[in-house]
Amino acid sequence: MEPERKPSFHERFVELFEAHFHRVYRYLNRVSGDAELAADVAQEAFVKLYRRGSLPDAPEAWLISVALNLFRNAASTRSRRLRLLTPTRGESVLADPSPSPDRAVEAEESRRRVRDALDRMPERERCLLLLRAEEYSYRDIAAALHLNEASVGVLLARARRAFRQIYEESFGAP
Repeated sequence: MEPERKPSFHERFVELFEAHFHRVYRYLNRVSGDAELAADVAQEAFVKLYRRGSLPDAPEAWLISVALNLFRNAASTRSRRLRLLTPTRGESVLADPSPSPDRAVEAEESRRRVRDALDRMPERERCLLLLRAEEYSYRDIAAALHLNEASVGVLLARARRAFRQIYEESFGAP
């Protein structure tokens, strides 16, 4: 019986990329509201991982943490070195599916209200909500935001209450 072949770093990286690129992109797009910037930063995070040459113990947490740092740098300097996707292509390829035509106006208004409420929140709370919306585990959220894993649940509950309060004060109860 032949021993089981261990996948190479490249094979494991490709698998990780295929499984998580869209998730990292969607998170960054929601945080930034800029599809092109989100695509650039997500791509750059994966490039950094590939250049590293080995996978960290918690690759998802490592990726989102690196992506957040890159996003902060890009947002403050507005340097966009990697122009891999146009906004139109990025939206059509990577964004959440478009609503049906009869709900497009309603969906856009709802999206605008949510974006406005999120923009009024402190960065940490906004990041907590958006990472959880992308189904990151408490462990990954804690690692990405440099928090104690045991406090993530409490912080998420507070962030949800804060979002609800801001939303309701601005737009009335949903």
